Amino acid sequence: MDTIVIATNNPNKAREFREMFADKNIQFKTLADFPDIKEINENGSSFEENATIKAEAVSNLTNLPVLADDSGLEVHSINDEPGIKSARYAGDHDDAANNKKLLDKLKGMQDKSASFVTCLVLLNPEGKKLVVYGTVDGEILDAPKGNNGFGYDPLFYVPSKHKSMAEMTDDEKNEISHRGNAIRNLYQKFDEWWKV
Repeated sequence: MDTIVIATNNPNKAREFREMFADKNIQFKTLADFPDIKEINENGSSFEENATIKAEAVSNLTNLPVLADDSGLEVHSINDEPGIKSARYAGDHDDAANNKKLLDKLKGMQDKSASFVTCLVLLNPEGKKLVVYGTVDGEILDAPKGNNGFGYDPLFYVPSKHKSMAEMTDDEKNEISHRGNAIRNLYQKFDEWWKV
């Protein structure tokens, strides 16, 4: 069976890919299967650069095809902040502080339109690369709503669903989420990339 390494320690991310690619007869491993791989310094200036840095580092160490991602929130009226700094906007992975910083920045602003963006990079050891994106558009609320979610989910309102990301069930979220859209885009282009 062919193997692809997903450049994450997050079992939920791995599960999403396994479910979507169930018909492909591919074994997905994660960084948990390669404990010697140390943290990778994602110092790129875009989602694609960061995902590529991760994919190259893991592919070089495992000599296997690698799937890496980078995601974030872009709020259009503040130059698409927090962008690639989404997880560390106000400190290291501190959701409450990140949300507070974002709300403080948006005080008094009319335009609160925003997008969640995911970039997926699939790279084989020969250097052949496939890049896809997924987005979901919405707007930033004035206060958090909902308890099912993490990061900026409680502040991200999706008009088509009439609720914040944190008010949705996992199934509702997967239907429209940036990650879900990116994975579906990847699936559509996968066979062509894989067979060469």
